[in-house]
Amino acid sequence: MTEGARPADAALVTSLNELRELLAALRLPLQTPGVVAARADRQAAVFQLDAYVLPRLAAPAAPLLVVVGGSTGAGKSTLVNSLLGEEVSAPGVLRPTTRSPVLVHHPQDGPWYGGQGAASLPSGVRLVASAALPPGLALLDAPDIDSVEEANRALAERLLAAADLWLFVTTAARYADAVPWALLRGAALRHAQVALVVDRVDRGAEAVVDDLRRLMDGNDLAGAPLFVLPETELAEGLLPEEVVGPIARWLSELGADAPARRAVAQATRDGVVEDLVRRGLALARAADEQVVADERLRRVVERRYAEAVARVEAVTSDGAMLRGEVLSRWQELVGTGELFRSIEQGVGRLRDRLTDLVRGRPAQPRVEQAIASGLEGVLLDAADEAAERTHAAWRTDPAGGPLVVGADLARSSAGLRAGAAEQVRGWQGDVLELVREQGASRRGTARYLSFGVNAAGVALMVVAFASTGGLTGVEVGIAGGTAVVAQKLLEAVFGDDAVRRLTTLARERLDERVRLVLGAEAARYTALLHAHGAIAGGDALRAAAHAVEVAAHDERSARPAAETPRRGAATVLRGAGGGRDGGPGPGGLWRRLFGRGRR
Repeated sequence: MTEGARPADAALVTSLNELRELLAALRLPLQTPGVVAARADRQAAVFQLDAYVLPRLAAPAAPLLVVVGGSTGAGKSTLVNSLLGEEVSAPGVLRPTTRSPVLVHHPQDGPWYGGQGAASLPSGVRLVASAALPPGLALLDAPDIDSVEEANRALAERLLAAADLWLFVTTAARYADAVPWALLRGAALRHAQVALVVDRVDRGAEAVVDDLRRLMDGNDLAGAPLFVLPETELAEGLLPEEVVGPIARWLSELGADAPARRAVAQATRDGVVEDLVRRGLALARAADEQVVADERLRRVVERRYAEAVARVEAVTSDGAMLRGEVLSRWQELVGTGELFRSIEQGVGRLRDRLTDLVRGRPAQPRVEQAIASGLEGVLLDAADEAAERTHAAWRTDPAGGPLVVGADLARSSAGLRAGAAEQVRGWQGDVLELVREQGASRRGTARYLSFGVNAAGVALMVVAFASTGGLTGVEVGIAGGTAVVAQKLLEAVFGDDAVRRLTTLARERLDERVRLVLGAEAARYTALLHAHGAIAGGDALRAAAHAVEVAAHDERSARPAAETPRRGAATVLRGAGGGRDGGPGPGGLWRRLFGRGRR
């Protein structure tokens, strides 16, 4: 802020800086409805803060920047040259015409530019000092707003956003073009101060002027000054003085009146601040929509992979695993012919048979291998189904669809098989460790476990596949005699309570490892969301916009009464010295600029 700034100004600057920080940090990565326009709005708001509002608040006495903009070939450069009486901006024959923006200022206003001006102008703007321009006033000849070059169009819009006052030039042939009116409607929305110039109007073509005024009335520009330049021959590349006289007198009067210039700058700044509040609130809603979309996509992933976990838990606890290869290998271990007879004759004889089998031939590794193969297959099937269903849901979601384009996510990852195998082996190791720990805690079983730990471990795996805490009567019917044998063996060795505890622990360890495997698969999707970083809602931005609204109201309320117009330096633009026909006359500036009196 400048020295001696009012507290209300300081509060407004502080709130605008806070809004600017939040806007700069705002991220809208997901494709939600209206997000393309919201991204453009965010960029435009940051630019207006950086290029106009904050610099203008920091330097309220800086020259008033009048940006001369308009369509291709409308005669912008010719008008600027004609007002100054010299060629400072070369009119073009080729398209685009104005290739390099030219900012003309009075020599004594030079210190305001070169990084010290009221507007942080984009690079590439050429500065020209001219004593023909009144001090306190600057004219900027902008590129064509409908240029065939995209960079020129973007630059023109940025320069207009940095203007205190628009001098918008069109022609009798192109005054109704869509592109200019899109910009003019935006200017009206943020209450920018605008004057229109319609060039090359044939004598007797009053209908053109009437239609243009109708368009102005319908686009909230009824109060904007309108200057009509008739079709005329150029003299040494310049319009005749009598043709540019009304504009020259209007601008000269503005340049000579410091309070009037401040009032124009304040009016434009107020409108821009109001527009920033509107944009901030709209962007807060856009940020909220981003959070909703992010949470929606995450819920899809969580739901599908939770279903996959539940599916694995169901398959590995309802006896379904105790079939096929696992059953065959288990029967090899315990002996199919004497299975139920062994149970009837007592678990002691069964335990002896198991011990002999384990000592004679290591059948249990084949059971472990069958269990591992079966578990891996269940995991792979569940992961594939979850990936397919998640991909289908994301692909049809407006926010998710763009994220999965080109990503191989419709099936499980290439490394899933190896990862699943590793976790299954880890679980089998967990089970064996549980058996070892239980055996070490019970005197009298250590000798058995020294040669039967693997068999006991396999038995515990079998029991775990048929219950979550020991077989019940119903589960006996599901799992058949396969798991009964395993449970009876374990109960004889460890006791009923210990078997129930071991079974529960084995199930918990298995579930943990299943979640690890499927969680890693789910992370392939959530990583696409994490890649954009955390998405914040719009609460902070909403609060900042409201703070700006309050600070702006307080700043306007604290302003001193309107100053009496004062005539300054006698420098006038070319054409301003000859009478006042067609010009605003004394006090006419206010009527034209703020919509009072005739246009």
